[in-house]
Amino acid sequence: MTTTADDVWKLLAELVEAQKETERCFQETERRFQETERVLKEQSLETERRFQETERILKEQSLKTDRQITRVSQEIGNLGGKWGRFVENMVAPACETLFLNRQIPVHQVSQRVRKRLDGKTLEIDVLVTNENHVLVVEVKSSLSVDDVKELIKNLTEFRQFFPEYNQKQLYGAVAGIEIEEGADKYAYRQGLFVLAQRGENVAILNDTEFQPKTW
Repeated sequence: MTTTADDVWKLLAELVEAQKETERCFQETERRFQETERVLKEQSLETERRFQETERILKEQSLKTDRQITRVSQEIGNLGGKWGRFVENMVAPACETLFLNRQIPVHQVSQRVRKRLDGKTLEIDVLVTNENHVLVVEVKSSLSVDDVKELIKNLTEFRQFFPEYNQKQLYGAVAGIEIEEGADKYAYRQGLFVLAQRGENVAILNDTEFQPKTW
């Protein structure tokens, strides 16, 4: 078959058109690549921005948490100081005179008495004694019903730890800078003295009809 000049020009025209299509496809591919690159760059910048924002928030929360921990620690420390002063400056000295009106003369007042027995420890905040009586006083910054129950448990175990007081009548008392609702009434019903801060003094809240329980 003989190739004519028209055939050659037609083939050349097809090649040119094919080249143009290839160029167009290449440009479209390049455009899409650039668009993809732009999107990825924007996403990367957005991710970096979000990361920095998250890091900033976490840092702020960490600083806030640190400040809260510091404040709570200071409050606990202040509370511990108040408790110590309440025991040392108010409850213990007051015990020397408070119980005289309740027919319990006081010969000795001891603070923070601790005894160990068989791996267990019994610690008493204030221990009041005379020839015939021994009084265990539990002191709390904020007195709760659970604190009263804990003292009752300690009173039931007291003679095991302190057999030297077996011949004495054993009483119990609770004292609090603050007293949670119902704790004083519960202690009263259990036969315990209730002591509380009244101005610059400590007072026994039990009325004159109160009869303390002997443990």
